[in-house]
Amino acid sequence: MQSRNHPGGSKKRELKNPMMDSKASSAPVAAKIRLAFEEQSRRKTRPRNRISRRLAELAASGADFTVEELWRDLKQLDPHLRRSTVFRAVEMLVHQGLLNRVEFADGRHTCRACGNEQNHHLTCVRCHRVVDVDICLPTELLAEVGEQTGFTVEGHSLFLFGQCAECRKVESG
Repeated sequence: MQSRNHPGGSKKRELKNPMMDSKASSAPVAAKIRLAFEEQSRRKTRPRNRISRRLAELAASGADFTVEELWRDLKQLDPHLRRSTVFRAVEMLVHQGLLNRVEFADGRHTCRACGNEQNHHLTCVRCHRVVDVDICLPTELLAEVGEQTGFTVEGHSLFLFGQCAECRKVESG
């Protein structure tokens, strides 16, 4: 399991994560993100290039981010950058499976690079710590869900919530 902290609060924070185990493991994801922009975009515009570069940097660093944080970060470089441009770029990469949304019990979410890998997350409801878990639903269970509903199950997402050991210690005293 790989753990990443998600800082809480509303104050401005940097889009860096010093807890990343290995930058090398995310390097292929950064390349996939750049390639996705090249394949998707007919025109190479300065905003698209900036978004692509920044998302590739975030993928390489292993940082979690909100789309709003990404937009604010990029807006410092380009004050004319539209929020909708950033949101569309992130949505494209989520749809392609290169970014993953990490859901929190309170309804908020962050994004992180995943590189087409199936990722499930366990999040702390108090401190928003995120742990990647290597547990997947059995294919038999997915087939049963499909049979019961008449759907062809094409994928799934699993979000687990709870309290981490540190938060339980603080709560108990």
